[in-house]
Amino acid sequence: MSSLKVREGEAAFNVPGAGKPCKTWYKVYGTLPHPHNTPLVVLHGGPGSTHEYLDILSELTRLFDVPVILYDQLGNGRSTHLPEKNGDVDFWTVQLFVDEMHNLLNHLNIHDNYNVLGQSWGGMLASEFATRQPKGLGKLVIADSPASMALWVKAANELRKELPQELQDALNKHEAADTTTDPEYIAATNEFYKRHLCRLDPMPQSLVDGLAWMEKDPTVYSTM
Repeated sequence: MSSLKVREGEAAFNVPGAGKPCKTWYKVYGTLPHPHNTPLVVLHGGPGSTHEYLDILSELTRLFDVPVILYDQLGNGRSTHLPEKNGDVDFWTVQLFVDEMHNLLNHLNIHDNYNVLGQSWGGMLASEFATRQPKGLGKLVIADSPASMALWVKAANELRKELPQELQDALNKHEAADTTTDPEYIAATNEFYKRHLCRLDPMPQSLVDGLAWMEKDPTVYSTM
């Protein structure tokens, strides 16, 4: 394939309790419907990140003509933001994002035949989605996802203790004060990311873009 067919769109998403109309932004690589190949729906990590760092999966379209669907989950990226729901654990639930998946599948009219790949938090969401035995799900790929959140948190806290003391103090101070948008906190967080999220220097722009969205609106990440 010499060039990729790409389109972007928005799916209206009725969310009880949101207090305003919501939409899910998505990007489709390739042709839908496809006469032969099953589309792949990709779920990004976070929760609170965006699709950009997974754009590389468009290579599946270029090399094998597999339609690839990326989207920004509600509250993130180009989808509807709800900063007024920051801290509302009754609103930001796994079920909300499962419902969003079903809504997008129906919007794209692929609910009868699709595969799913979830990365990190996206794999956790994909697992929860698959346990419901949804109609049309063919294959499931879980990439880089923790088997236990308790163990993940324990390991992350141990890695955090390896940071210089002044960075640990900055993280603790702003988390206690709920000022996690402060530049000092963001700088300390970015140092942690450089050590334990991605050690490439500079980081790939696609990853930088996703982190920038999280810094701009950390509602989903900080709540979940």
